[in-house]
Amino acid sequence: MTSDQRRIQPRKQPRQVRAELTRQRILAAAAHIFAEYGYAAGTTNRIAERAHVSIGSLYQYYPNKDAILAELLTRHLDGDRGTATLRRYKEGRYKESPESLETIIRDFVRTVIDNHLDDPQLLRIMIEQAPRSGEILERVTRVKWEMIDDLLDLLNAHPEVRVQDKDTAARLVTSTVELTVHQLIAAPDSIDLKRLENELVAMITGYLRA
Repeated sequence: MTSDQRRIQPRKQPRQVRAELTRQRILAAAAHIFAEYGYAAGTTNRIAERAHVSIGSLYQYYPNKDAILAELLTRHLDGDRGTATLRRYKEGRYKESPESLETIIRDFVRTVIDNHLDDPQLLRIMIEQAPRSGEILERVTRVKWEMIDDLLDLLNAHPEVRVQDKDTAARLVTSTVELTVHQLIAAPDSIDLKRLENELVAMITGYLRA
């Protein structure tokens, strides 16, 4: 493990319910502090105060605020439901009763949007400032390729898909949805979410049917 990786590793994993609740309070407080004050001014003292724990208690769990932000980013990745949505169509009801291509793409787009609605300002901080350890980058890559593989299986099987290079199409669609949603929801200016959903669905289904 490199020094950078050690710097953002949690110091201890809670073994008791009370300790886990303390860690949850620290993470919840950090999310509010980073969103309210920004990352530079979101100090560990402010986080500890908001979490109602001593600064010493906070440092028992996390060595610094980089480690806290890295943990928030990891949880965001672990909570991704886009892959699960595609897999549900691939392995479940899609095989029994084929849904329209538009229905599948809309469900996928809507799920990705919903994944990013909890706190757009915190999302922007995570995108722009979260530490990128090898472990986190590996997890980002794994989530991305799972999504691409599941979408590729759907494209290969769906009768409405006319695009020739389905492998490239799967990569383009997942990247377009993820990056567009990340950037537009995390941007300071608000965007109409229904219009975002409709435009993405129209653009993607039109491309796949061409």
